[in-house]
Amino acid sequence: MERVVQFTGPRQVEVAEHVRAELPPGHLRVRTRYSGISAGTELTAYRGTNPYLTRTWDPEARLFRDGAPGIEYPVAGWGYSEVGEVVEVSPELAGTPGLPVPGDLVWGIWGHRSEGVVPAERMIGHTLPTGLEPLAGAFARVGAIAYNAVLAGDIHLGEDVAVFGQGVIGLLTTRLARLSGARVTAVDALDGRLETAKRYGAQYTLNARTDAVAERVRETTGGLGADLAIEISGAYPALHEALRSVAAGGRVVASGFYQGDGIGLRLGDEFHHNRVQLICSQIGGVPPQLSNRWTVERLQQTFLRLVAEGQVDVDTLVSHVVPAADAADAYVLLDERPAEALQVVLEF
Repeated sequence: MERVVQFTGPRQVEVAEHVRAELPPGHLRVRTRYSGISAGTELTAYRGTNPYLTRTWDPEARLFRDGAPGIEYPVAGWGYSEVGEVVEVSPELAGTPGLPVPGDLVWGIWGHRSEGVVPAERMIGHTLPTGLEPLAGAFARVGAIAYNAVLAGDIHLGEDVAVFGQGVIGLLTTRLARLSGARVTAVDALDGRLETAKRYGAQYTLNARTDAVAERVRETTGGLGADLAIEISGAYPALHEALRSVAAGGRVVASGFYQGDGIGLRLGDEFHHNRVQLICSQIGGVPPQLSNRWTVERLQQTFLRLVAEGQVDVDTLVSHVVPAADAADAYVLLDERPAEALQVVLEF
C-alpha cells in the first residue's frame, strides 16, 4: 500500500492508504524519504483559499474561468519538494543517458506520498549532487522560486534591495540577493526571522509591525529608496509597502502567491506617482529576457549546486522533521503558530 497525505476539506488532513500502482512504461518509482511543506502555496489549499478551488484555469487562454472548480476535496498528494530513492525503473529505459538507476537518491516533484511514480523525462539530471545530505534535496523547488525572483529583479552590483517576507523562501532570497552583490534590507513581522536574516546576509532588518519601513529604507539609502524590492510573503499590505520603498523608477518583484481581493494595495499612491515597475515572478517560467539560456530545470540544478558548494545553507532552515503519519499536526503548526516554524519536512 501507498500512503498519501490529503486534504479532505478546509483545515482537514488525513493520511490515506492507496493501492500501490503498477509501474507503466516510461516511468520510474521513487521511495520517498522527505517531503517539504510549502507554507505559502500549500496553506492556500489547506485553508480553502486557493483559486483552483473556486475557478477553473484555462491553459490555452491562460485565464481563470468562473464556474466549476479546477480541483475539489479531497486534494491528494499536494507538495512539490520531494527527495527519495529510486527503487524501480521501467525495463525499456535501461541505459538512458542521465537517468537515475535503482539506489540513486533523487529530488523532484511527486507530492506528499510514500512512493512516487514519475515520468522518466522529469527525472533526468535529478540525481542528488555528491556529498549533499538527502534533506537538502527537498529545497530544490523552494530555492528555485527564490532564485527566479532574484533573476527577475536584475540585480546589479552595489544596489540596495529590500526583501519583504523572511520565511524559508524569503531567507533564501536574501542570501541569493547578497551573493548577487546587493546590500539587503530584510523585512518581516517576526523578530526571530529577522535575526536569521542577518545570518543570511541582511545588512539591515526592519519589523513591519513596528518600523516605518519605507521611511527607514530611504534613511539607509541617502533618501533615494531601494533600487529593487522583492515581495515574497504574499500579503497585499507588504506588496504596497514594497512599492512605497523603492526609488522613483525603481522596480518591485511580486513573487508571493496573493489570495483574494487586493485589500491594502493602493496603486494610485506611490506606484503611480513614482512610476514603479512591477514585475511578476512565478516558478512556471523564467524571466522572459533569460528564456534563451535559463530554464526552471537550470534554476533548480544551479541552486542545489550552490548548496553543495557551501554558498547557501539550507540545513539550519529545517525547524521540524515530522513523521508523515503526523502530517495534520504539521499543518496546524504552520497555520496557527508560524513564529515557531521555518521549513517543516515530512519524513516517510
